[in-house]
Amino acid sequence: MAKTNPKYIFVVGGVMSGVGKGITTSSLGNILQARGFSVTAFKIDPYINVDAGTMNPTEHGETFVLFDGHETDQDMGNYERFMDITLDRDNYMTTGLVYKTVIEKERNLEYKGRCVQVVPDIPREVISRIKRSVAKHQADIAIIEIGGTVGEYENILFLEAIRMLKIENPADVITVMVSYVPTPSKVGEMKTKPTQHAVRTLNGTGIQPDFIVARADKPLDDKRKEKIGIFCNVRTEDVISAPDVETIYDVPLNFERDHLSDLVLAKLGLKAKRQSDGKWAKQVKKLKSAKREVRVAVVGKYFKTGDYVLTDAYISVIEALKHAACAEGAKLKLDWLDSAEFEEDPKTVSELKQYDGVLIPGGFGSRGIEGKIKVIEHCRKNKIPYFGLCYGMQLMVIEFARNVAGLKGAHTAEVNPKAPYVVVDIMPEQKEKLAKKDYGATMRLGQYEAVIKKGTQAAGAYKSKSVLERHRHRYEINPEYVEKIEKKGLVFSGTSPDGRLMEIAELPKSEHPFFLATQFHPEFQSSLLHPHPLFVAFLRACKK
Repeated sequence: MAKTNPKYIFVVGGVMSGVGKGITTSSLGNILQARGFSVTAFKIDPYINVDAGTMNPTEHGETFVLFDGHETDQDMGNYERFMDITLDRDNYMTTGLVYKTVIEKERNLEYKGRCVQVVPDIPREVISRIKRSVAKHQADIAIIEIGGTVGEYENILFLEAIRMLKIENPADVITVMVSYVPTPSKVGEMKTKPTQHAVRTLNGTGIQPDFIVARADKPLDDKRKEKIGIFCNVRTEDVISAPDVETIYDVPLNFERDHLSDLVLAKLGLKAKRQSDGKWAKQVKKLKSAKREVRVAVVGKYFKTGDYVLTDAYISVIEALKHAACAEGAKLKLDWLDSAEFEEDPKTVSELKQYDGVLIPGGFGSRGIEGKIKVIEHCRKNKIPYFGLCYGMQLMVIEFARNVAGLKGAHTAEVNPKAPYVVVDIMPEQKEKLAKKDYGATMRLGQYEAVIKKGTQAAGAYKSKSVLERHRHRYEINPEYVEKIEKKGLVFSGTSPDGRLMEIAELPKSEHPFFLATQFHPEFQSSLLHPHPLFVAFLRACKK
C-alpha cells in the first residue's frame, strides 16, 4: 500500500499568549498517536536568538535540552512528555536560526547569485526544515506550533510559510487557532469578539483556521460555539471547548470529548488505524485520585518576575515530580521557596521541618547560593529527603566539603575562583571561550553516559549498570577533592565511563533516607507514562 503524503497541522495563537498553544500541540499529538499515527512536533520561536540557551528564564521560562544538546523552548519538553517521543534540533527553530541559515547559504552561493529576499526565501527555508525533519522521523503527521499570537510583526514570515505550504499541498495542511474567550467579572458573560478579531487578522494573512480551540475559565456553551462558528467562518463542531482543568494531562481527554481526533483526521483525509487503548486516561485518573498528601519544597531563585511568581523556569522539574507522585500514589503539594530569604535570615531554615522533602533545581550565578547551602545542611542533619539537580549537586558537595570534610571556605569557581578549596571548577576546554566572553554553547550539553556504582541508592533506583542522561552545565566537581570528600562518607555513585567526571553524589541509605543529587537533569527524561526512576525514589522517600 502506497504511503500517503505527510500531513501538516499548524497551531497559532489568538488574543494573547500564554493560554496553552504548547499544551494544545502536545495534546493533539497525543490523541493522534492514540489513533495509530506516527507524529512529530515542531516549535517556531519568533526570537532573533539562535537558540534558547541565552534567554532569561524569568522572561521566557525554562530552557529545555534535547538529547543532542540543542537548547530549546520549554514547549519541546511538553511535546516529549505528552507523546513519549525523542525530538532533536531539527524540531526547533527561531527567527535568528532561520535568518542565519539563509545568510550562510547566500554566502556559500547556494542561491546561485540571484537576489535573496525575505519573501519567499525565509518562508521556504522554514518549510524546507519542517519537511526535512518529517522525512527523518518518518512521521505521518507533523504539528507545528508558532510562538506568540497572530498580528505580531514577528510572526508574519511564519504565517507566510503556512500560506505557501497550503498552496503547494492544499489537502495536507490545516490550521488550528488557540484563542482566549474571556468572561469579564463585571459583565458576567463570555465574550467572543476578541476571537473574532483574531481570526480576521489571521484571514488578512491569507489563512483561514480549520479549527478554533477556545480557551476559557469554563466550558463553552452551545450559544458561544455557534456564535464563534458563524462569525469566524468555521463549522460549529470545529469550535473546540478548552476550559481550565485540574491538570494539563486532562486536555487530551477533553479534546476527545469533542471528538477532535476524528474531526482532524477527516479534515486531513485520513482514517483512524485503531481506537485509543485508554492508558492515558487510566494514568490521569490515578494522578487525580491520590489522597495521601506529600509536601515538597522547591528552593530556587527564578520564581519572581516583578510582582508575580513564575514557575515556568522549573516546569520540567514540576512535571517530573507530578509523574513520580502519580507512580507512588501520592498527592503532591508543592511550595516555592526563594533561597535568598534563607540567606537573609538563616533561622528560617527550621521551617523546612514541615516538609516531607526538599528539592534544589539547577541554576547559575551567586544570588541566593549561601541560602541554598544552609538548606542542604539542614536537610542533611535533620534527615529530610533531599534531591539536588545540577547546581543542586554542586552546592551539596560544597556543603559537605565545608561542614564534614573540613575544607573550610570550599566553593565553586563560578562564585569565588580564589576560594581556598575550589571543589567545583570550570571544564578546562571551556576556559578559553569564557575568557573571550563567548557564552553561547560553552556548556556540556545533551546526552552522556553515566556508570552506576553497585549497592547505592542510584543503583537501586535505576536497576542498571549505566544510564544516558541529559546535561546543561559548565562546571564540574573538581577531581582533586573527590578522594578527600569520599573518605568522609559522601559517595559518588555515578561517574563518566572514564571516571573523570562525577555524575551522582549521595549519602548511603544507612545514614540518610535520601540525600542524593545529580550533575545531569533527570527531569528532561520523565513523562506521565514513564516517570523518571530517581524522582520516583525521591517521592518514595518523602512518602515514608
